[in-house]
Amino acid sequence: MLYISCNCRIFVMGYLVFSSVVSLFGLSALFLPWNFETYLEFVKSLYLGPALIYTAKFVLTLPLTYHMFNGIRHLSWDLGKGMKIHQLYQSGVAVLVLTVLCSAGLAAM
Repeated sequence: MLYISCNCRIFVMGYLVFSSVVSLFGLSALFLPWNFETYLEFVKSLYLGPALIYTAKFVLTLPLTYHMFNGIRHLSWDLGKGMKIHQLYQSGVAVLVLTVLCSAGLAAM
C-alpha cells in the first residue's frame, strides 16, 4: 500500500509544477504586450512533435485519472466494501492499471 501513498504524493507534486507552468503561460498572455493568438502561434512554431505533445497530455491527465479512480476506491471503503487485505491490494493494482489506460486514452484524443 506504500506505493499507492507515494504515487499520490508524487503525482500531486508533478501536477502542481506542470499545471503552474501552464497557468503562468496562460496568465502571461493577459499582461504581456501581444494577444494570446500570438503566443499560441509561437508555441506552434516550435514544432514540438506529436510524441512530446502526447507525453505532455499524458502527464496532465495522469494525476486527474489517478485521483478519480482512487476517489472511487475510497468511496467503496466508506460503504465498507473491499476492506480485506487481498481486496485492498487488488483495488490498488486496479487503480494503477485503470489510471494508465485511461490516461493513455485521454492523451490520444
